[in-house]
Amino acid sequence: MSAPTPLLDFFKRGEAPLEARQLAAEGVLAPRAHEQLAILVLLLDDRDAEIRATAGRTLDRIPVDALKAFLARADVPIGLREFFGDRGVFPAEIPAIDADTPLIDVGPAAATDDAVEGDRETAVQLLAKMGFTERLKAAMKGTREMRAILIRDPNKLIAASVLSSPKVSDNEIESFARMASVGEDVLRIIGSNRAWTKHYSVVVGLTRNPKTPLAMSMNFMARLTDRDLVMLSVDRNVPEVLRVAARKKVVAATSSR
Repeated sequence: MSAPTPLLDFFKRGEAPLEARQLAAEGVLAPRAHEQLAILVLLLDDRDAEIRATAGRTLDRIPVDALKAFLARADVPIGLREFFGDRGVFPAEIPAIDADTPLIDVGPAAATDDAVEGDRETAVQLLAKMGFTERLKAAMKGTREMRAILIRDPNKLIAASVLSSPKVSDNEIESFARMASVGEDVLRIIGSNRAWTKHYSVVVGLTRNPKTPLAMSMNFMARLTDRDLVMLSVDRNVPEVLRVAARKKVVAATSSR
């Protein structure tokens, strides 16, 4: 699967709180089909008996034809195919085209009326009225303005949900990489994803962001152009260690000419 899966990784690390695991088990916390199925399968082994049972019921409610078509996709992990094969569900002959929507989605929709698209003030007002569940759904299905606000949410799961949204664009990721107001975890997720860091603008944003983990910034520094390296060498906002390292590279490059 080529799409980033920060939310799935969050669940794999066992960092999802009880409320989030319950929502995911019910099918409420539903980003892409890939993540939804993988999370539901993970929750079948959850330490909480009620969550295990709920995840099982949700899996049983997924339309069989939709599930078979999804399993026929070339990007479905072999482990997922084997899991459903053991349950007697096998890939269809014709694969599903769309995997950016969940196979099952329940619960109230987030307040994502098109009228708030492009209106930050309205987005702020709507989010202020939302509880945890609604903010999670807004992170994945809301507007660009909502994502720009929720990426800075102190709840790490909500920020991860923003990054897992099928709607998030490369331009937004570039913007997040430059934000000094986001959490370090957000920058670490972005910096660890090859699909995002293949874009030079994202690399520059991360390298010059004072909150980016130092080891990551040092690694990305090697990819900077001479012009950006010079700018980094005099940037007082970045850690001194990074600035000094950049200065040494600039001096070395100048001496070799």
